[in-house]
Amino acid sequence: AAGMFLRLLSDIQWRAAHPRWRRMSSSQRSTSTSAEPHPLSLPAQAQVVICGGGIMGTSVAYHLSKMGFKDIVLLEQGRLAAGTTRFCAGIVSTARPVSIELKMANYSNKLYEQLEQETGVQTGYMKTGSISLAQTQDRLISLKRIASSLNVMGIPCEIISPKKVLQLHPLINIHDLVGAMYVPEDALVSSANVSLALATAASRNGVQIHERTSVSHVTIQKGRVTGVETDRGRIQCEYFVNCAGQWAYELGHSGEEPVHIPVHACEHFYLLTHPLQEPLSSSLPTIVDPDGRIYIRNWQGGILSGGFEKNPKPLFTEGRNQLEIQNLQEDWDHFGPLLSALLRRMPGLEALQIMQLVNCPESFTPDMRCIMGESPTARGYFVLAGMNSAGISYGGGAGKYLAEWIVNGYPSENVWPLDLKRFGTLQSSRTFLRHRVMEVMPLMCDLKVPRWDFQTGRQLRTSPLYDRLDAQGARWMEKHGFERVKYFVPPGSDLLDLDHSKTFYKPDWFDIVGSEVKCCKEAVCVIDMSSFTKFEISSTGDEALESLQYLFSNDLDVPVGHVVHTGMLNEKGGYENDCSIARLSKRSFFMISPTDQQVHCWAWLKNRLPDDSNLVLEDVTWKYTALNLIGPRAVDVLSELSYAPMTAEHFPSLFCKEMSVGYANGIRVMSITHTGEPGFVLYIPIEYALHVYNEVMNMGQKYGIRNAGYYALRSLRIEKFFAFWGQDLDAFTTPMECGREFQVKLDKGMDFLGQEVLLEQKQNGVYKRFTMFILEDHDTDMDLWPWWGEPIFRNGRYVGKTTSSAYSYTLERHVCLGFVHHFDENTGEELVVTTDFINQGEYEIDIAGQRFQAKAKLYPFSSLFTQRRRKDEVELSGYQRE
Repeated sequence: AAGMFLRLLSDIQWRAAHPRWRRMSSSQRSTSTSAEPHPLSLPAQAQVVICGGGIMGTSVAYHLSKMGFKDIVLLEQGRLAAGTTRFCAGIVSTARPVSIELKMANYSNKLYEQLEQETGVQTGYMKTGSISLAQTQDRLISLKRIASSLNVMGIPCEIISPKKVLQLHPLINIHDLVGAMYVPEDALVSSANVSLALATAASRNGVQIHERTSVSHVTIQKGRVTGVETDRGRIQCEYFVNCAGQWAYELGHSGEEPVHIPVHACEHFYLLTHPLQEPLSSSLPTIVDPDGRIYIRNWQGGILSGGFEKNPKPLFTEGRNQLEIQNLQEDWDHFGPLLSALLRRMPGLEALQIMQLVNCPESFTPDMRCIMGESPTARGYFVLAGMNSAGISYGGGAGKYLAEWIVNGYPSENVWPLDLKRFGTLQSSRTFLRHRVMEVMPLMCDLKVPRWDFQTGRQLRTSPLYDRLDAQGARWMEKHGFERVKYFVPPGSDLLDLDHSKTFYKPDWFDIVGSEVKCCKEAVCVIDMSSFTKFEISSTGDEALESLQYLFSNDLDVPVGHVVHTGMLNEKGGYENDCSIARLSKRSFFMISPTDQQVHCWAWLKNRLPDDSNLVLEDVTWKYTALNLIGPRAVDVLSELSYAPMTAEHFPSLFCKEMSVGYANGIRVMSITHTGEPGFVLYIPIEYALHVYNEVMNMGQKYGIRNAGYYALRSLRIEKFFAFWGQDLDAFTTPMECGREFQVKLDKGMDFLGQEVLLEQKQNGVYKRFTMFILEDHDTDMDLWPWWGEPIFRNGRYVGKTTSSAYSYTLERHVCLGFVHHFDENTGEELVVTTDFINQGEYEIDIAGQRFQAKAKLYPFSSLFTQRRRKDEVELSGYQRE
């Protein structure tokens, strides 16, 4: 079999290159799992134990050893590279839509290029280039967006015509193409050999590698990894890295304290052929045909072609039932549609002789992004798994970032989109995973326009108001498993069109969201924001205040009833969280954070709060329904419902008070809306949610009340220059870089995390600045819309990317938010970004290769605040001091 031939070749090359392995391997020739003598006993202890000898495990071992860690043990239950790595198609592609994935793939490509020279192990590296085909204009737009990102990263890339495709690959049928994207530096490798080369280098650097050693479970004491139990004994360790691929889920659940790793395998098919009569050139570019759902690469004079079918087959639902992955059953009926697509794309293959149909497992995750990072429940337990069929492209970069995480406590890039803590336990249901991966695998090729939503695993976490809102025309999206309203379809609208509208241009919901925004500005709207993460921190003494003062940048020693906007910063001054904290009493605080902070923020606080029985941290997200009343008439609605004056004199800005609303008691009312508009958020015990909602809607009728969704909220916050965590703010962004100095109290009388960095930035300046851009020559009806991730150009030179965008119905223009950098024109060195640098430039935003002029501002338009009455808007004067 071809796959076995590759595997054996890899074995011979690697073991020949490494004398120690020649000595060790004599007793390990059999592929059976019978007990055989192991030439080297396991060490009793190690600093790091890595489970999994595929591309991920060997990459982590390689990079840890390069960074100076010496006491590393890598365990493989079968033989090195005998898992999914062995069957990988070996395509190294940098064309990725997510920025961090693009960076990982680019690093991997450069690493593999020099790996053979470094190790002496042949890796089969061949720089062939890749061509991604477009059969539709929408597909071409998506490729142009990726090409824009690649070009500003310094990765050669061009959009080419169908004729150019034919010149580069003469066997391709181009009659149905509208264009393509050519990336000349993409490459091919032998995946197993790359893994063995990484293992060779790691072994030379002192890493101990033990094959045929199964990990049964990881021992965890007091929330920290203490050791690993194997079929050959126990190893004490500080760090454990789960690189077990498709078995990562089971391994995570094998201990007494489970670590939830949401991955699930599907069958993945590809075809191997005998060489053509005139063998294909080894330098022919790889073809990716997403509309045909296939990829095609040369393989020993013939071709290797696989794809991502619309009806995938999940497998291995229970148990680690194989040590080494054997070739699964051929299924020609299942592969039929992909074979048809291949023959349409390369008609000359009709008479080609097929060698084998390979069927192997591939692991997928619930959101099509890989999983890395430290467990939220077990310190020292790291994970790198779920590569969604891109393991060889990500392997080098992912191993590097995870090794940095272990050695330094954090990676060198923002990896939040890949962080294990973006998931909760709810995504680890076997049924959820099975259904979701059946949707995810086809999505690998489906056209993904902005604002698309998963369809499986829905209605998992819902507000008590879900059915009421759904009956009123709510259209839903999902965040961290929680259903949230996008907008409300008015009676009489074409519901089918709105549910299926997918476009890079002006969306069908444009006017609907516009009317919701208008109501927020002129009357009053209600947005259900129950998904926001809500924690209570309390203590019997001053422990809560003292701990929070250290962990947060603003001063929380405020009078009872006051609300403080603050960042939860790391040692580098970057945002681990951006939140609002209300002081409920002298010793009790109520913390509101973004929806996707539930796991991350909990872990961050748990790991840094003192282990004190007098200090209590409680997740109360599920206890409260949150209704956001936005608009100038919100004060009237709430005054009538509570029989209490709600004017600014009686209920000041950034204030929190428990009140009665209708018949319901104990409702926490805060004078804050997260949009810059006047209004209040009501935190309602869930048993009262329906009653309070009905009362608000009934009382609000005479004030023109209506429901609204998150799309309206997004438009309002972006035109007011409000940054959101996870979109604009991340662990590498400080308050000084995004105009939030007013949320930092450098002189609050005690040190806080990140303070030194902020003091240095205040003294010396910052190297990036959060900036607002208003598109000037952009036609909302006819031009492509910006969404996020668009390159920003200043005087024709690349200076950064947008982080979020929205149409401002007030300005009647698109507004983009993003960070501007100042690169030295000669050396590329980053320089301090000054106010003059921002104000004196001519800016353009690149949307899929087309540049639009933009006006840059460091503060929002004052005309948007003519109705200001709340301090959370007045506080924005902090921007105007720039």
